[in-house]
Amino acid sequence: MPTSTTPVKKPSVKPAGVEVASFYAAETYTPADSVGHMMRLSLSLMAQSIEHKLEPTGLTNAQWLPLYKLHLGVATTVAELARECNHDAGSMTRLLDRLEAKDLCRRVRSSDDRRVVNLELTDAGRAAAEDIPAILSDVQNAYLAGFSHAEWTALKGYLSRILDNAKTLQVAADKK
Repeated sequence: MPTSTTPVKKPSVKPAGVEVASFYAAETYTPADSVGHMMRLSLSLMAQSIEHKLEPTGLTNAQWLPLYKLHLGVATTVAELARECNHDAGSMTRLLDRLEAKDLCRRVRSSDDRRVVNLELTDAGRAAAEDIPAILSDVQNAYLAGFSHAEWTALKGYLSRILDNAKTLQVAADKK
């Protein structure tokens, strides 16, 4: 058991064989200067803007992604949709309950396997999903005001690299 003079070893998020940057230090860390904090704040504000723009459609910020994923055909079951949207099956089921109550989707038991419940968009769901790209484009373009095309391309590259690093770290953590 560590005493007050024994340093407690903090778990590392660095997977073996991965070079980790050293831009931040505990002694000088401030949230306002944190890339993670800035991304989180930007996403939070963007989500509020999306929610406001979606208001006339009756959708919430949480509902547009599964609705749009169904529209694109990338998922047809609750489990697939939960994976695609990075939700657990329980929260996805509750979200689908709300979309179904709004008559935007329906659950249809598979004729091939009665254990499988497929998801389908209703006509109203398809119409709502078709509006989503325009709304998201408007919001994101507003947040990117003043960026050049080269800066936008660079930003996407930087964020892709952060996402790749996050995935690598997640895989390493899952192996432990």
